[in-house]
Amino acid sequence: MPFLFILLLGIALAAFGFWYLRRFASFKAQRPEDYGDSQPRLDLVRHLSGRMDCRGVIFGPTGRVTSQFRAVMETHWSGPSGVMDETFVYDDGSRQSRQWRLTIGSDGSLRAEADDVLEAGHGQTSGNTLRLAYTIRLPRENGGHLLDAVDWMYLQADGTILNRSQFRKWGIKVAELFCVMTPAERRDA
Repeated sequence: MPFLFILLLGIALAAFGFWYLRRFASFKAQRPEDYGDSQPRLDLVRHLSGRMDCRGVIFGPTGRVTSQFRAVMETHWSGPSGVMDETFVYDDGSRQSRQWRLTIGSDGSLRAEADDVLEAGHGQTSGNTLRLAYTIRLPRENGGHLLDAVDWMYLQADGTILNRSQFRKWGIKVAELFCVMTPAERRDA
């Protein structure tokens, strides 16, 4: 009997530890309000405007780099509505384009739509950050899978934006992306 009790207690403690780490000490545990006082303040129309040059890597489920890329993002705004055209070139020579249709709410929220994004993505700015969540369909040549994505963008003082994204299927992380987005013409943050 003591062995069974110890085994069940161990399982319960491990489950609690797993839940605690996922809820309070992980990428998914971040909340926009965690960054409310961070500086400089991210203004999407100002800081995601014009051309941005990007370099990044994609990590597979084991944490190893599976791909590298360069991208150009060109964003134009008309009031709170904008269009961001992205063109990616991967290290294997393949290319990918996406056009985001963006709408900023008066409360700092963001609605983001693209042809390979199911429904609309929803985001929130807070301090120097943007959190954006959406479901994306991979290209057919990459399996056509639907992945739940969460992007976090962190504005730096020089106008550079650091972007970290995680992609999950059935709640399991299958990929992570990290990229550095640099304004083609540096602007004061």
